[in-house]
Amino acid sequence: MTVQSIERLQYLSETIPSLLNEIDDHIFSLKPAANKWSKKEIIGHLIDSAVANHQRFVRAQFEDTPKITYDQNNYNTFNYYDQIDNKQIISFWTVYNKQLLELIRLIPAELLKKECFTGGDESLTIAFLFDDYVEHLEHHLRQVVNY
Repeated sequence: MTVQSIERLQYLSETIPSLLNEIDDHIFSLKPAANKWSKKEIIGHLIDSAVANHQRFVRAQFEDTPKITYDQNNYNTFNYYDQIDNKQIISFWTVYNKQLLELIRLIPAELLKKECFTGGDESLTIAFLFDDYVEHLEHHLRQVVNY
């Protein structure tokens, strides 16, 4: 599955930025409800997910089942995505995902079997975490744009 996830992330990294840049600034920042994220904050959440998973992909290669969790709501709030320029957020999302693509392509197959604890009931392999990362990414991107 990891090969398909690499291909999918490559496609998303090339396709989604222009679609995001077409969204009106007001619409991109509009919160559907006080307790719901705007489209901009959803992209911010995806940046936070990239950051957490980046740590997992790297540290699990050389640490013995590291524990790497994050509080998605507090990360979103205290990264102040709602106050950052739209273009900056889109650019950062794009560059970070391209970096993850390069990283995952370089991890030797035997190290993709190494595990990380993410706060669930059991530890997960780097390969599973990458596949899950791309699936999670697409789930949220569909909330923001049609592609």
